[in-house]
Amino acid sequence: MELTETSEEIIGENRAYWTGRAESYSEINRTELSGDSHEKWEEHLCDQIESRFPDREPSEISVLEVGCGPGFLSILLAEAGYRVSAIDLTAAMLEKAKENSADAGVLDKITFYEMNALDLEFEGESFDVVVSRNLTWDLPEPEGAYEEWTKVLKPGGLLLNFDANWYHYLFFDDALEGFEADRINSQAQGILDRNRGDNFDVMEDIARMVPLSKISRPKWDVDVLTGLGMNCTTDVDVWKKLWTKEDVVNFSSTPLFMVSAVK
Repeated sequence: MELTETSEEIIGENRAYWTGRAESYSEINRTELSGDSHEKWEEHLCDQIESRFPDREPSEISVLEVGCGPGFLSILLAEAGYRVSAIDLTAAMLEKAKENSADAGVLDKITFYEMNALDLEFEGESFDVVVSRNLTWDLPEPEGAYEEWTKVLKPGGLLLNFDANWYHYLFFDDALEGFEADRINSQAQGILDRNRGDNFDVMEDIARMVPLSKISRPKWDVDVLTGLGMNCTTDVDVWKKLWTKEDVVNFSSTPLFMVSAVK
């Protein structure tokens, strides 16, 4: 898709920010891979895909992860036997994803691409499944992203998007109250405060520029995907299945939701 000058600026800001975060974000993924998150997420992903394709083996199902970061979901999917392709905007993130995939013994089962989520370079109807986590909110043109993702899905294909109303605290008083309460609870319980860290002020500046930081979701997602001809459902309680205790304490005011859509 053709991007506006503003979108190009935001993409550049994102690339620079996530390049700087690659090391620390990889540590978060490695913690997930070594803890309860590993089994929770792998089981949930497999359940969703198997429910859509009950008569097919994982090796027959092609999956694209959009915005793979350091590789958490791609590694889980490769471990489960799916044919995995993974893209990320940032070369530094892809290097971490390859390192983590090698450590997990699945590097040869994932094909990585440096690619923009708003401008996929795959042929149409290339994948059975498209998955993404904590990406859509950060995009300058999220409607265009959904259009790109649905184009590369085969007829009957499945889109799974996990996201939350991140950074709404920058715009809404009730969200700010919840955000501040999460930080207080993290400190009180001796849990690492993941709402703050190096250069988080830069991420807040980016969040002020992207549209979804101030739009209520997942209703927005359902409206957009339905408009693209997708059959769409949501699970606003998926965080209860997937989050660890530390996740809940850090982000209880911003619960993870899942959007599931069939082409």
